[in-house]
Amino acid sequence: MFYKFATVLATLLAIYVYRSGRALLYHVFTVPALPKGYFAGGDYKDHCLVLKDEIDNQLNHCEHIVFWDHLDEEDNVSDRFVFLSCDPGRRAWNTVMGPMDDPDPLGHLWIYSTETRSLSPVTLANYPEGHDFHPLGMDVLPSKAGAPSTLFLVNHPRENSTVEQFVLDPAQPTVATYVRTLTSPYFVAPNSLALTSPTSFYLTNDHLMTRRLPGLFGSILPSVEAIGGLPLTWVAHVTVLPDGTIQHKVVAFGIAIANGVALSHDGLYLAVASSSLAKVYFYRRDPSTNDLTLDRKVTVPFVPDNVMYDDEDVLIVAGHPHYPSFIAVVENKPGAKAPSWVVSIRPSVATSGTGESEGHRNSYSKMTGYDSRAPLSASVIAPAALTDEVETIFQSDGSVYGTSTTGLIDSRTGTFYLTGLYEDGLLVCYAEQRNV
Repeated sequence: MFYKFATVLATLLAIYVYRSGRALLYHVFTVPALPKGYFAGGDYKDHCLVLKDEIDNQLNHCEHIVFWDHLDEEDNVSDRFVFLSCDPGRRAWNTVMGPMDDPDPLGHLWIYSTETRSLSPVTLANYPEGHDFHPLGMDVLPSKAGAPSTLFLVNHPRENSTVEQFVLDPAQPTVATYVRTLTSPYFVAPNSLALTSPTSFYLTNDHLMTRRLPGLFGSILPSVEAIGGLPLTWVAHVTVLPDGTIQHKVVAFGIAIANGVALSHDGLYLAVASSSLAKVYFYRRDPSTNDLTLDRKVTVPFVPDNVMYDDEDVLIVAGHPHYPSFIAVVENKPGAKAPSWVVSIRPSVATSGTGESEGHRNSYSKMTGYDSRAPLSASVIAPAALTDEVETIFQSDGSVYGTSTTGLIDSRTGTFYLTGLYEDGLLVCYAEQRNV
């Protein structure tokens, strides 16, 4: 009996090491030798700055950012804004990482004008009194020819996690008008969403076992699920019906901590971050049914948080290179700082004239090293992907900017934007040298 038990245990351990060993080695047991700061577009000292709320200090602990585009009649971008979801009270209320002590201080939305380079707080019009606001992932549709836009965002109030719906009017860009609150027993631990229409979206759930569980269950089981790499989370497609009820369909299951999600501009691919395995899953999407088929997986050199497509459908991935350092910041330990790392994932050329994959033709050179410009190359930690090119955009040991969660690139200008879950302000790196 003992030998059977030992055999089963050894088999399970071998499976765990095979699936999660690399992530455990590099992101838990190894402190990465990251620089103070690095920006692929030039010296970070000359190109980057952190924009803050100098008056009330409310622009901090921002989790997600998205572009809100204003389009003309021909679908050309006439103006572009950056929307930010921030929660200054995150150190006292975080349903994902803990603690869950005080949900009373409300979070905020902010808007940044790329034209005037100015930040403004967003007013929540008609928002229900007494309804907590702790925003996480969000997505917004472009405004065409002055028409209103739909904004959906994940909210983590004290009772149960919800999805909030708002309307944005280009004539009043600093006002988000509340429409409704969506609830469902399937919203176990909603994290990020990607819109497929004004009334539908993909939604990730990052845990099956959450900190809302009673007692020690809520303290221990979420960590077991995350560190153990248990494939218990999922992506769903949600449709909002005219009466406010929803249709919920699970379209991808068995992901180890499904975190950020993003839909390509052509609507044919969905990217999902698997935080526990340090991978990004790419799914082919059927636009007629919203069903997903796994296409490929790409390993990244950190624990991925959020993913966002740029204008050219290059995926921007931000995350946490060293999990214990991140936890130290979450726990507010004196002197703690957590590093940041952001990469781009660009599909390799599909095929050559002979039908041979360009990625396969270059596989030997890629295996010897890629991402050669970064101070700490991604190739040191993550194996090369035959299907995609991975390149570092930003790195920091936490001195310049830490706890990176979402990166955006404005392909028109080359400007890079980054939020940090426990940082003050928004990091902006311009293509040109900034005026000092």
